Amino acid sequence: MVWKMNEAKLVKMAVQGRPANPLRYAEFEMDFEGKGHSLPSVGGITYNVKTGDPAFGWRGDHIEPGVSVILDEDKRASKQNMALGFLACVGNEAVVVSGAAKGAKGVVTGHHGGVEHVLVDFDDKTLEKLTYDDKILIRAFGQGLQFADKPDVAVYNLDPKVLKLWGVKRCPDGRLEAPVALIVPAAIMGSGIGHPDPGTGDYDITTQDPKVVKRLGLDRLRFGDFVAIMDADNTYGRHYYEGAVTIGIVAHSNSFLSGHGPGVCTLLSSRKREIVPKISSDANLARLLKIGRFRK
Repeated sequence: MVWKMNEAKLVKMAVQGRPANPLRYAEFEMDFEGKGHSLPSVGGITYNVKTGDPAFGWRGDHIEPGVSVILDEDKRASKQNMALGFLACVGNEAVVVSGAAKGAKGVVTGHHGGVEHVLVDFDDKTLEKLTYDDKILIRAFGQGLQFADKPDVAVYNLDPKVLKLWGVKRCPDGRLEAPVALIVPAAIMGSGIGHPDPGTGDYDITTQDPKVVKRLGLDRLRFGDFVAIMDADNTYGRHYYEGAVTIGIVAHSNSFLSGHGPGVCTLLSSRKREIVPKISSDANLARLLKIGRFRK
């Protein structure tokens, strides 16, 4: 069925940033077993890691697929930079407005908290032309989205067109059924938990216990996968709440750091059991929008 939403009342505005330079925090970063690693990390124009690719297995830490976008690298916590991260929603159109790739279009695929990056997917031809001096305009649309008859389901960071393509259905009992690639317990959520703003950033699925990784199938996760987190409430911040359900999207790769792992951006949340996750192998943004690894 087509859900009734307040799409006609949403505000659509332009926000703008540029590709964020890669960051290096230390000569070696220590993993959860005490070993040092010197590897690529956040930021950049990343050519070979795309939405739809595995979130595990890369020789890197917190790798961000596609292009990492920021407004001000020196003032990441500024109100203007935080507004870019808040207003840009998953599925929004991004347009290169300068340089050799001017006019090329891409799609917002998620946020990464802390570094305050907005992640954007572009095709290979555009990636080859982009530079760190280029400007990227995002037609931000989605914050404030609500279901007309589901006031207990909070919606964040989601372009309405993605919600329509996602295949969200009404259960016989009136609850909302959402396709997801994986279901995880709130007990394994780590970095980012407790953050008061579900409209920006992400929080990580911890992957330090190999038995849990294998049992839950965490190593099968892909960038762009929709994931259900059980007993997690993100309505007004990210925390444990028995019976609540939150659904997010995998934005960045696995990590070797303690308390970290694939990052999940909040999309839907209800503390009143109004969301029912349903496993689907097609529950991935790249598949829905034919972008990233599934671009034709």
